[in-house]
Amino acid sequence: MSNMFSDLAARVSEDGVISPDELLSLRQLGWGDGEIHRGEAEAIFAINNVLTDPDNAWVDFFVEAIGEFVLNGTQPRLMCNEEEADWLIAQIDHDGKVDSMAELELIVRTVERAQNVPEKLKHYALEQLENEVLTGVGPTRKGGELSDTHVTKAECDLMRRLIFASGGVGTAAASRFDAEMLFRIKDATKADANAPEWADLFVDGLANYLKGFHFAHAQISHSRAKELHAFIADNEVNVGRFMANMAKAAPDVANNFGIVFGKKEKGAGIAERAAEGNVVTDGENAWLQGMVDADGELDPIEKRLIARLAEEG
Repeated sequence: MSNMFSDLAARVSEDGVISPDELLSLRQLGWGDGEIHRGEAEAIFAINNVLTDPDNAWVDFFVEAIGEFVLNGTQPRLMCNEEEADWLIAQIDHDGKVDSMAELELIVRTVERAQNVPEKLKHYALEQLENEVLTGVGPTRKGGELSDTHVTKAECDLMRRLIFASGGVGTAAASRFDAEMLFRIKDATKADANAPEWADLFVDGLANYLKGFHFAHAQISHSRAKELHAFIADNEVNVGRFMANMAKAAPDVANNFGIVFGKKEKGAGIAERAAEGNVVTDGENAWLQGMVDADGELDPIEKRLIARLAEEG
């Protein structure tokens, strides 16, 4: 981090106000060498923690700059590893909670942009939103709401983006964690004035979890991505070495070469796997029955879910 960036960050932190000119200077200094470094990212967080009334221009810069550090600070790009996820959570959770919409938007946008993120990052954000719904306290409630335990439109929008983000368990794929969280919120708020979007989110999320077709390896791991990045970066031309290295670095991809060279593909194809994923299994049915029976009644939103599953066969 340059001395100029450090001095400017310190001045802003002192008075809790950032002017348009100061924000422009932060942008120019932060991206002076084309990337955001850890010291700069921590200084930006320090500024965000003391700003009394951050505007949209600051929020855009904050989300863009910190997201750049988390996703592109190390190779491979657009990947967030365990250490980076722990750092981001620690920066946000320094006082035990998410303090602002800027911080919420940062996590959501990071999960949306990433090719993959550790589950703990997505889970952390969803847990914060669940807590806000149940307590009525948090950045989504600063405008004043009807009651503590209800779901707002803002909360629905953020939860939907997280559940179906590309960096989650799979592209547009709900997980067991997501499904059980949706049930907990539904049970706690069924007598409250929830936003109209809530019922749609609940039904979409549960139907996706129970009947969605997700590729078994939809997300490439951070370690595998590093192996592939190193392999691609090695530009020595050697066909035999290429095939050997590819088989070592990406066996799943190498195995698919059999299709090109005339080998018969083994195992179920995509169509068969899609059909299998579309079936609610006995285990999934037992889980659903247990969740529905937990409060001793079949409520209207659960009836919508069951009708949706029946309609989709």
